[in-house]
Amino acid sequence: MRTLLLAHGAEARVRNPDAPRAAVLVNGGTARRVPGTWSATSEWLARRLSQRFPAVAFFEVRYRTKSWNELPSCVVDAEDALDAADRPSILVGFSMGGAVAIGAAGDERVDALLGLAPWIPPQLGLDALQGKRFDVVHGAWDRWLPLVPGVSAKLSRAGFDRALAAGAHGVYTLIPGGLHGVAVRSGGGSLITLPRASAWLDPISDAIERFARIR
Repeated sequence: MRTLLLAHGAEARVRNPDAPRAAVLVNGGTARRVPGTWSATSEWLARRLSQRFPAVAFFEVRYRTKSWNELPSCVVDAEDALDAADRPSILVGFSMGGAVAIGAAGDERVDALLGLAPWIPPQLGLDALQGKRFDVVHGAWDRWLPLVPGVSAKLSRAGFDRALAAGAHGVYTLIPGGLHGVAVRSGGGSLITLPRASAWLDPISDAIERFARIR
């Protein structure tokens, strides 16, 4: 694994760097304007998927600032990662990263998008998804637990339906008992796997495999 400094100061960790295709993983954020961190969910997935798909390079993006109040900045960071990859790509957006991925979807190198518990606010324009594959995977229990932040499946389903109306095509998968993503990070920095995490792997792998066959 190598770490790249991107054009405007964000970073990307890369696995399978010489592969002919790329998955660019963009993560969540908060209302507060705070420095970017590495996503536990993105890392958990990249570790496993990079072994399943050696012909796909996995770029985990760390934003300069991870905040939905700095969404345009996060989109620029995603675009910088696409520039660094510079090959046919799938954007994988977790939580707020769903909106970030949609914001960067107009790049001609983006063949498909995958939303993981994606935040797709009603005011977000979806024209860039026209003609593109857009799949969503979401935990059914997201936002059901008190004091645990997340995105409701109802919100992502509404966004997915709007995407279909805008000309996208894809499938929506609800994970019974699934939470907000697949992992969190402990105070010591290690990954803690969330319940039902393994159930996410098959629909996510299906989306990556479909992307790998596009060109």
